[in-house]
Amino acid sequence: MPSSVQVLGTAQLIRLSRRLRTAGGPRLRQNLARRIRRAAEPLQRDLQQKIRTQPLVSEGRKAGKRGGPSPTTRPFRRMLAGGVRTSVRQGSSPGARVWMDKARLEPKAGNVPWQIQDGRLRHPVFGNRKRWASQYARPAGWWSKTVQAGLPRMQAEVERVLRDVRRDLE
Repeated sequence: MPSSVQVLGTAQLIRLSRRLRTAGGPRLRQNLARRIRRAAEPLQRDLQQKIRTQPLVSEGRKAGKRGGPSPTTRPFRRMLAGGVRTSVRQGSSPGARVWMDKARLEPKAGNVPWQIQDGRLRHPVFGNRKRWASQYARPAGWWSKTVQAGLPRMQAEVERVLRDVRRDLE
């Protein structure tokens, strides 16, 4: 699974970036960056909502097994949703990027979003590395399916922003 989705490096964006640089308008560049970020934010919100509502089905507690405190300090799905980020670049390869920031996750939860993407989350039981449990995500593919659904909207919005800025430059 790709860890991010990017709209960058297209010929239109590169030409426009060069024209903005020669026009020397920092306000124009900031406006472009803000509008491209706004174009990517709906995809970010969709990904966050998808992971917040992602069902995880466990194998169930076996006879004689007890529970315990959660090893994470934040609610699990909220923590994962907080890791979805958006960034905008300008310069030689301008564009927008929606990605999963592992630094915003709990230290031990680094690969969890990709495990959920694959449909199976395997983890130690309450931090006990001698006991493991599996949870299943149905339907699998929370990242790829959401990106596939939201990417055309994001690309269309970026193209509209580029047309507007190009019109302002002419």
